[in-house]
Amino acid sequence: MPSVRLPDGSVRSFEQAVSVADVAASIGAGLAKAALAARVDGQLVDTSFRIENDCELAILTGKDADGVDVIRHSTAHLLAYAVKELFPEAQVTIGPVIDKGFYYDFSFPRGFTPEDLVRIETRMSELSKRDIPVVREEWKRDDAVAFFKSIGEAYKAEIIASIPQDQTISLYREGDFIDLCRGPHVPSTGKLKYFKLMSVAGAYWRGDSRNEQLQRIYGTAWASKEDLDAYLHMIEEAEKRDHRKLAKVLDLFHLQDEAPGMVFWHPKGWTLWQQIEQYMRRRLDAAGYSEVKTPLVMDRVLWERSGHWENYRENMFVTESEKRDYAVKPMNCPGHVQIFNHGLRSYRELPLRLAEFGSCHRNEPSGALHGLMRVRGFVQDDAHIFCTEDQIVSEVRAFNDLLVSVYRDFGFNDVVVKLSLRPEKRAGADEVWDRAEQGLRDALTASGVAWVELPGEGAFYGPKIEYHIKDALGRSWQCGTMQLDFVLPERLDAEYVAEDNTRKRPVMLHRAILGSLERFIGILIENFAGNFPLWLAPKQAVVMSITEHQADYAEGIARELVAAGFRVETDLRNEKISYKIREHSLQKLPYQLVVGEKEKAAGVVAVRARGGQDLGQMPLDQLLDRWRHEVETRGSAV
Repeated sequence: MPSVRLPDGSVRSFEQAVSVADVAASIGAGLAKAALAARVDGQLVDTSFRIENDCELAILTGKDADGVDVIRHSTAHLLAYAVKELFPEAQVTIGPVIDKGFYYDFSFPRGFTPEDLVRIETRMSELSKRDIPVVREEWKRDDAVAFFKSIGEAYKAEIIASIPQDQTISLYREGDFIDLCRGPHVPSTGKLKYFKLMSVAGAYWRGDSRNEQLQRIYGTAWASKEDLDAYLHMIEEAEKRDHRKLAKVLDLFHLQDEAPGMVFWHPKGWTLWQQIEQYMRRRLDAAGYSEVKTPLVMDRVLWERSGHWENYRENMFVTESEKRDYAVKPMNCPGHVQIFNHGLRSYRELPLRLAEFGSCHRNEPSGALHGLMRVRGFVQDDAHIFCTEDQIVSEVRAFNDLLVSVYRDFGFNDVVVKLSLRPEKRAGADEVWDRAEQGLRDALTASGVAWVELPGEGAFYGPKIEYHIKDALGRSWQCGTMQLDFVLPERLDAEYVAEDNTRKRPVMLHRAILGSLERFIGILIENFAGNFPLWLAPKQAVVMSITEHQADYAEGIARELVAAGFRVETDLRNEKISYKIREHSLQKLPYQLVVGEKEKAAGVVAVRARGGQDLGQMPLDQLLDRWRHEVETRGSAV
């Protein structure tokens, strides 16, 4: 007679074994209808799972994150079902859940077209309306291999053949379609109503470019129409905000095949870059950092000692000169240790904070490159703090406060913190990793920060805190990091003279706030949709004359604004003022200043803020006071 403990603490007892669906029905018809899957003693299972012993049970619906994942995984199978009905010659491979959706890879003689996607999505809707039961079956491995070979599914047979022979194989059947899967899945196709196929891309079998190229169909699925509509609206808005498109309109930068993954910054884009870099330089200086500069290319021997050659070689650009091997630096840390090691250090110098806007290069796969978001050449707002173990908590707390303040100035107030723990491939003993991980936990606790832990996601030399910001569309971007490292100081023989006159190893804290400046600028472009706040805007205003008779007055106004430290241009062309206003509005300038005979006579300017807001006439002093306040408070005119 199993007893089931529910999340609210209540217990239900049954006289015989029951399914999850039976338990849901005993609670209420609403839950029975909404149930998608469950967790039994923490394990994800189908609603058909039979409970024979006492357990902890959580029934999952579309309101639960795990429930939504089950919807997405089941929709991937629904996609494969529809493809097989429409294109029987297609072979199915794998179809996992991804962030906000799913994909399924197919071997198909030709590429899927946009018209094919419409047909497939329509067939998926038809299969959903038929409310076909989804049934779990358990097979012997060799029987499953033979079955999939018999129906021409060579890829699926290969996947199953790689599973140990003594393991039970679970298959899921819905109508005439059957697929390998661990599950769980929704009880029937009728639970899958709100989905959309998004795109098609190429993908290699098992991710190996030497293998056949497959067709990958991406889709998204949600628990409600409102959620689906909101996501599709966000995708539409993201397309409008694409930093690559806006960069072309605003003339910020470009990329080209002769330098893949490297950015050509135009004057306006470089002005934006400089506002960010100089702002960060002021913040770092006030926080007690000393700026340094290290070589771009260093001998292989140093990278071998640091561990990068062994653990990161495939991502490094290498070169040779006079029979010596060199690498272009992918990271700044070994160079900063060389500065620390240059001369005898005392405990009195600790913590020593060395900062660098360091130019790094990483040999990212060409297919992974994506505008400013994924590049091969980039600059980090990098810094390394050399300190004692006793100083770890105070240094991480100070960094956390600085980071939150910087993000707030850029308009990011929603910060999520994650702690990435030791990866399988790592340097250093477990005891060292224990101390490093606990040190970061203690620092986060002292900072009053809530966090989630990510096992296996740390760097090879140490655990790290990740800081994720959310943009105007609710998308999450990981930018800041704080990594605690006992390994590199040991490997590169860093030491200081302690208070008792002995030699000791410093702790090394690797930290960045913006991360890659290129990527952060890409995030900013999309977050503001190109409508940069006044303090960041490459061009902050334009002074426009209505006729040629105000040209001298307009130029004089512009000179005074430039002398006051603002980035202002003039437009004295013999064009209608409405044309000028419309043209400069497309450039998303924070302000447009119009001067005609009335403004010239009164010694004022007519002020238009971005978005067409008419602020009326202002004396120059009043305008400057407004702008200075807006810059000082990082106020946005979006």
